[in-house]
Amino acid sequence: MFKLAVYTQLVAVALAAIGPSTNLQIGNKNISPDGFDRSAVLAGADADTLDFPGPVIHASKGDTFNINVVDALTDASMLRTTSIHWHGFFQSGSAWADGPAGVTQCPIAPGNSFLYEFSAADQAGTFWYHSHHVSQYCDGLRGAMVVYDPEDPHLSLYDVDNEETVITLADWYHTPGPQLDGTVPPPDSTLINGKGRSDGGPTVPLAVIAVRPNKRYRFRLVNIACNPAYTFSIDGHTMTVIEADGISTEALEVDSLQIFAGQRYSIVVETNQAVDNYWVRADPNRGTSGFAGGLNSAILQYEGAPINTDPTSTQSPNSNPLLEQNLHPLTNAAAPGTPTEGAADVNLNLAIAIGANGFTVNGAHFSEPNVPVLLQILSGTTAAQDLLPAGSVYNLPLNSVIEISMPGGSPGSPHPIHLHGHAFSVVRSAGVATPNYVNPVQRDVVSIGAATTDNVTIRFRTDNAGPWIMHCHIDWHLVLGLSVVFAEDAPSVASSDQPTAWDALCPAYDALPAGTR
Repeated sequence: MFKLAVYTQLVAVALAAIGPSTNLQIGNKNISPDGFDRSAVLAGADADTLDFPGPVIHASKGDTFNINVVDALTDASMLRTTSIHWHGFFQSGSAWADGPAGVTQCPIAPGNSFLYEFSAADQAGTFWYHSHHVSQYCDGLRGAMVVYDPEDPHLSLYDVDNEETVITLADWYHTPGPQLDGTVPPPDSTLINGKGRSDGGPTVPLAVIAVRPNKRYRFRLVNIACNPAYTFSIDGHTMTVIEADGISTEALEVDSLQIFAGQRYSIVVETNQAVDNYWVRADPNRGTSGFAGGLNSAILQYEGAPINTDPTSTQSPNSNPLLEQNLHPLTNAAAPGTPTEGAADVNLNLAIAIGANGFTVNGAHFSEPNVPVLLQILSGTTAAQDLLPAGSVYNLPLNSVIEISMPGGSPGSPHPIHLHGHAFSVVRSAGVATPNYVNPVQRDVVSIGAATTDNVTIRFRTDNAGPWIMHCHIDWHLVLGLSVVFAEDAPSVASSDQPTAWDALCPAYDALPAGTR
């Protein structure tokens, strides 16, 4: 009865979200989330509901998503073409729907639409969506996704889990991305659930997370930033981590956690403190840090606490931070393959450096090719050395264990590295010297560390044919070339079928007049 009651509650509230079958309109609108007014690239169920972040898209485990993305962009100061990635979904059998422009599709032309259809299959948890076309998501096209599981193994640990318990952390920029000069810009503010204050800016209202006393809330924390990692905490409260990047973990109590761009955590917070307002803190590792005047903050507001009042709480407890190596999967915990470093079927080392054009990985600079990698493979080119961008594509054989090591301390560190098409076992986390093949955390974004002694190592099994991009989730770094593509089981990809509408994307994009992309 308990499970049924909780699930009914969360579904009833989550009906305010959209999906799994829905239109997602992409358009321009002026917003001022930190008091500074600017045009942005936004998502909504229709033209009247465009907002930042975009609407939560939800489903239940096993559902199929049918998301019709409508490109209604008109602002020439920003990109008017678009492409959406559904971050964390493996896209088994639907690589064409993964979304990264230049890898699995051409961008959608303005005035057109494209239907993304993919299954949640056995996945459940916290995900998100964002533009995957140059730096467009930095201008606002980002939002959370949730797949609810009526048989969630952690269901007995929380009472409330709905659209109102999703917490997004974002950086915000007062200058549109295309007007920037090719360097990595510092964020102007941190937005929590779309609201924040900038250094020296007006004292605008902050996001309020409303709670009732003596309840257990499952907060789904999503870092939708283009750059910073955030150290997250709630004054006076501890947190129990139960999910990392869509995969259930053994429950682990902490009082703060660092969450990198693209990562997600589910945390259970018990509202067992005195009725009051408490600071919710998200201190960035880039941009203006600290909390003076409500910077990098939101408000946890108990029912009955004063409204329109900033908290006076202090930052405590603050002695038990999350260490990634202490997170362990709830099921299927072991990393694949022989539990010895370098003993996988394919062992790769990815060395990140700065070259004349920006970042390189193993000496190659990634730039978005005019012909998507998927289309190149469908056209008969399957060997990595013949695929573009040159030097950035690696063939991976089917049914093999892949081990990838990534040295830390490279320029721009720490880099949060995201792999499409898979979750992976982090057999060696940043700051850890000894690998763990027994029960390492499984996720899809990992920080490779800032120290030259770091050598973050991951493993996964090739069971999902497709061209899968692996890139830094600091979006500015991706634009500057920090990426590779794994052509996994290229022969199967070459014989796969795509929708007729997918075939029409590149001709429509290529026909656009100069200056309208």
